[in-house]
Amino acid sequence: MENKIQQKISSLLEENLPLVDLNSEFLFTELDSLGVATILMVLSEEFGISLEAADATPKNLSSIASLAALVESKTK
Repeated sequence: MENKIQQKISSLLEENLPLVDLNSEFLFTELDSLGVATILMVLSEEFGISLEAADATPKNLSSIASLAALVESKTK
């Protein structure tokens, strides 16, 4: 079951990346450089965190759950 952060991230990305299959088991492979930049920008703005290019790893961008874990680690 998704937590509130995962639900928020999912709805934000559905708005900003409508052509990306956010439920893919390999989310990172669905993204081009603009998609990666969009995710970093949207999450930074929404959650008031600082995300850098170094955060754009396949592990961090592999799923909505991994994105939520990234956000949670930056907000602590």
